[in-house]
Amino acid sequence: MENPVLIFGANSIGRLAKDIFESNGNVVYGFLDDDKNLHGRELDDVAVLGQTDDDGFLKLIGKKCEAFVATDEVRLKKSLVKMLREVRRVQPVNAIHRQALLSPRVVMGYGNLVDQGAVLSAGVELGHYILIQAGAVVGPGVIIADYAQIGARAVINAGVKVEEEAYIGSGAVVVAGVRIGKGARIGAGSVVIGDVADGETVFGNPAKTVSP
Repeated sequence: MENPVLIFGANSIGRLAKDIFESNGNVVYGFLDDDKNLHGRELDDVAVLGQTDDDGFLKLIGKKCEAFVATDEVRLKKSLVKMLREVRRVQPVNAIHRQALLSPRVVMGYGNLVDQGAVLSAGVELGHYILIQAGAVVGPGVIIADYAQIGARAVINAGVKVEEEAYIGSGAVVVAGVRIGKGARIGAGSVVIGDVADGETVFGNPAKTVSP
């Protein structure tokens, strides 16, 4: 990537993305964030330049800068992605740590983050705007849909399908062939041995539905 990157979000995900880009030798131009208390401050030696809708900075995207959307809030991420696509007609770039291990047979969309030590095996298919945290292991043939999140050191075994906006917590284990439904949530450290329905929250070993 030749152009510097403008990161939308000066939160923990934004700072993680900054480290990932810099691990690959990319220049981070700055952060944009709607928290006015952050404006003018420096985070890890990079300035928070202004709000996410600041037209002066948005005009740089696609010409002199790339963009990355750094948040784990799905609604906010969707809003920022929509703005970039409709106003600037660009897609966010991927943030892939140089110490992540990706098979050359991985297929990937736009705007994904894959942190240090994550392993993505042959035949993995990633959609768009997915977060895969440090040390997660994604087995052969796994399909992960848009806006899903995989926690640190989670293990997703072969042939699992993770639907849109699903969340799999840190250290969770998902056995082979399971479907994790749209918007489902898997508690940290859980062991999932069967399909999880859309919108369902499960926790434990073996994972069971958490009552609302």
